[in-house]
Amino acid sequence: MIRLAKAAALGLLLILPARAFAQAQPQPVVEKELSVLTYNVAGLPWPVRKDRGEALKAIGRELAKMRAEGRAPDVVLVQEAFRDEIHDLIRLSGYPHHARGPKRKQRDPALLDKPAQYKRGKYWRKGEGLGKWRSSGLYILSNYPIETRRSHAFRYCAGFDCLANKGVQLAGIRLPGAPTVIDVANTHMNARKASRVPRLRAFRAHNLQADELKRFVAVAHDPTAPLVVGGDFNIRKAPDRYNYMFEDYDFDVASEYCWRSLAAGACAIKVSMDGDAPWLDTQDLIGSTAGTGASIWPIEIEALFDGQNEPVLSDHDGLMVRFRVRWPKYEPPVVALPQSSVEPAPGKAGMFQPNSSAPERMDSAAAKPAPPAHQ
Repeated sequence: MIRLAKAAALGLLLILPARAFAQAQPQPVVEKELSVLTYNVAGLPWPVRKDRGEALKAIGRELAKMRAEGRAPDVVLVQEAFRDEIHDLIRLSGYPHHARGPKRKQRDPALLDKPAQYKRGKYWRKGEGLGKWRSSGLYILSNYPIETRRSHAFRYCAGFDCLANKGVQLAGIRLPGAPTVIDVANTHMNARKASRVPRLRAFRAHNLQADELKRFVAVAHDPTAPLVVGGDFNIRKAPDRYNYMFEDYDFDVASEYCWRSLAAGACAIKVSMDGDAPWLDTQDLIGSTAGTGASIWPIEIEALFDGQNEPVLSDHDGLMVRFRVRWPKYEPPVVALPQSSVEPAPGKAGMFQPNSSAPERMDSAAAKPAPPAHQ
C-alpha cells in the first residue's frame, strides 16, 4: 500500500508541472488591419432626388477601380441606398459579400421602456404615423466572409425621417487567421432640419435612437470581439447630439481619437482637421471599442469621394478609417494630452492610449432587458 501511495505521488509530481507549463503558455499574438469606409450615397428616389440611379452605378465602378489599384476599403458601410440601383453598385464594385439592414416591413420588439412625454405619430403632416415607405437604406459590403447578420429597426423617429425604416445592422466579419470575428455595425440616425419638425422633437428622437442603438449592440455584439460602428449619425454642428450619443459609451470616435493623439503621431490624418472639434464638421463617423479578447485602434483616417482622388458622387464625402486589431487584448499605459477648448463628452477629455482602444468610461445607462436581436 505504501509503495502504491509513493508511486501515485511521484506520478502527480511528474504530471502537474507539465500541465502547469501547458496552461502558462501565452496566447499567440495576431495582428490584422481592417479599413472601413462609411458613405451616404444619397440614393433617394424620384421625385425627392433626380438622376441618382446613374450616380449609384458610378460609385460601384469607382470602387472597382480602387480595387484594381489595390486601395479599396475592406468594408463599406452604405446609407440611403433606397433605389434598386444599389444592386448595380454592389455588382459593379466587386465585393463578394454583403448584408442588408432592416427592410421596409421589419418591426422589432421594444428595447427601451416607453419614454415619458414622447407621443409617436404626433406630427402626421410631417410624415409621422403614415407607415414606412422605404427600407432603412443600409448595406454592408465586405471583402471577407460575413458569419453573422443582425439588424434592428428603430422604434422612435421624428418628422419625414419616419417614412424610412431607419435602424442599425451588425455583421460579424471574419478576417483570415483571426481568432474571432470583428463585429461591424452600420446606422443612419434621425435628421435635424430635414425632418421638418421642431428642433426639440428631432433631438429627443435622436436621443431615443442612440439609446436603442447602444442597447441593440449590447445584445447582438460578441463581447470577446472588437467592434466597429459607423454611419450617418446626423451630428454635424450638434455637440448636444454628439455628447448624448457618446458620453456613456465605451467607444472611440476615430476622428476625435486621431485629432487628440496628433502629438503622439499614432494616427495618419488624411482629412481636414480644422477647428477645435473637427469631428463635428461632418454627419458621418466611424469608431471602435475593444473586445475582452482583442484591442482595436485607428491608425489612419482619410476622406474619399471628395474630388481629390475620386469624383464627388453624393452630397456626402466618404470617410475611411484604417484600424489595427490585436489579439490578445493589449493594455498600454494612459498618456495625458492637452484638451480641446471645446468641451468634449464626459470621460473623453485629455486621455489617449497608444496602440489600444479608449480609456475606461462610465457604464452605459440602464435599459430594459432585451429579447434576442433580429436575425
